[in-house]
Amino acid sequence: MRRRLINSTLAVVLVVIAVFGVSLVIVETRTITNSAQERVDSEAVRLVSIVDSRLLGDEQVSGAILENQVGPDRYARIELPGRAPIEIGERPRGDVIQGTAKGEKGETVTVEEPRSSVTREVGRTLLIIAGVALLAVIAAVLLAVRQANRLTSPLTDLASTAERLGSGDPRPRHRRYGVAELDRVADVLDSSAERIARMLTAERRLAADASHQLRTPLTALSMRLEEITVTDDLDTVKEEATIALAQVERLTDVVERLLTNSRDPRTGSAVSFDLDEVIKQQLEEWRPAYRSAGRAIVSSGKRHLKAVGTPGAVAQVLAALIENSLMHGGGTVALRTRVIGNQAVVEVTDEGPGVPGDLGARIFERTISGRNSTGIGLAVARDLAEADGGRLEMLQTNPPVFGLFLSRTPLKKPAPGEGTETVR
Repeated sequence: MRRRLINSTLAVVLVVIAVFGVSLVIVETRTITNSAQERVDSEAVRLVSIVDSRLLGDEQVSGAILENQVGPDRYARIELPGRAPIEIGERPRGDVIQGTAKGEKGETVTVEEPRSSVTREVGRTLLIIAGVALLAVIAAVLLAVRQANRLTSPLTDLASTAERLGSGDPRPRHRRYGVAELDRVADVLDSSAERIARMLTAERRLAADASHQLRTPLTALSMRLEEITVTDDLDTVKEEATIALAQVERLTDVVERLLTNSRDPRTGSAVSFDLDEVIKQQLEEWRPAYRSAGRAIVSSGKRHLKAVGTPGAVAQVLAALIENSLMHGGGTVALRTRVIGNQAVVEVTDEGPGVPGDLGARIFERTISGRNSTGIGLAVARDLAEADGGRLEMLQTNPPVFGLFLSRTPLKKPAPGEGTETVR
């Protein structure tokens, strides 16, 4: 493309030079020739007037007297009636420019100038025109090279940017080139890079969230199926199968919730639900894991609370907190419900060493973990809580206390009560 731009610019300049240069040469040649003819004619008229004045004054007319009146490189012939012609200068050979004038006494003055002088002047003019044309060609080439570089370098850069996008590097470059059309292409590429980056981030986030959120339900389901395979008691099989089916339904809800959050994490499907049922389900869900670890999980606080949210999402939030306490905490894990204003609060705490002070403010950020874990669970739990208008906070670092805040609806039948359920 660079070569084509240079060649096209050079071709345009050459055409312009050819058209205007030839016209200028023709005009200048005619101008120089006419000017030379006018000089010779003027010289003849001037000599005639000098001769007339001397004849009228009865003065002598000779070549010696008139010699200084003729310009260099010119030849003059003065013909007087009844006298021999007077010649001044050397008569040129070849083609000449001639001017003739007649006086009042019948004299004739002829002035000649060799045409070679005109040719030399025309040649000098042609050299000047050729020099200007050469400078114009050089300037055009330099300008064409500069303009070609200005256009082709951004195109090469844009091609490199497009290649980076195709290779999986979606970082926008935010580089502009001062050419409106190229800047428009750069804007589109940067916008595409940002969209691709968001899509890749969303896909990676969905994959990480799915891996983390599905691990626990699948493990629990696997344990239920193992219990079914090792027992011969029909009632036990039915009970475990019923629980397994419930876990499959919750697993389906987890998948649907992940897909919904991947499209729009702010989209929720909040309804009024019984908070006790969700807590009870989580206690049953995690009972085998805590038994295996030799630890206990308890629930206490206000009963018969109604909360506004998505039951499946609230269950996932509690599961993330309970799993976090199982992996990083110690001792008994307690779930306590209470009411603050128009909010139902579920606090999850354990007897472990707590969270380091430098991680307290960042505990809900992705990839932030105090130990060798993914650092995804609490970040996903916070997103799930906020999707339905709730919030998840860390109320205390040592011992660790997490608080899930949910809006609640007024109870039709106030039935306050507190109790404690321990599952060991």
